[in-house]
Amino acid sequence: MKKKILIIDDDIDLVEVLRLTLEKNGYEVFDAQDGTRGMGEILKIRPDLVILDVMMATWDEGFEVAHDIRANPEIAGIPIVMLTAVSQQMGIQFEKDSDTLPVDEFIEKPVMPNRLVEIIKKCLTK
Repeated sequence: MKKKILIIDDDIDLVEVLRLTLEKNGYEVFDAQDGTRGMGEILKIRPDLVILDVMMATWDEGFEVAHDIRANPEIAGIPIVMLTAVSQQMGIQFEKDSDTLPVDEFIEKPVMPNRLVEIIKKCLTK
């Protein structure tokens, strides 16, 4: 059975590029354009991994979603890959941290497709 990946990002063009890359590598891909829809999709489809943007409706919506995922015992174990350009756009450096930034990987945009697939495979085998 294919692993399910949910992309939560408001950049439709990026979502489609990621979808093509991930589907080519054997994943089933779902998407949501904001955190509220994303949380609904997580609860509905129970993805094996979430790719999450930071800046959507607000500059920190992705952080809120990551915390919401980790706070819900039903979905807390789903790996989260945060894919964002927030460091470039705001000049802020982030590192994954269980309290502040509860994600499994933090990747700066743009990311090479092969690198993203490598990170996803790593997160799914933990």
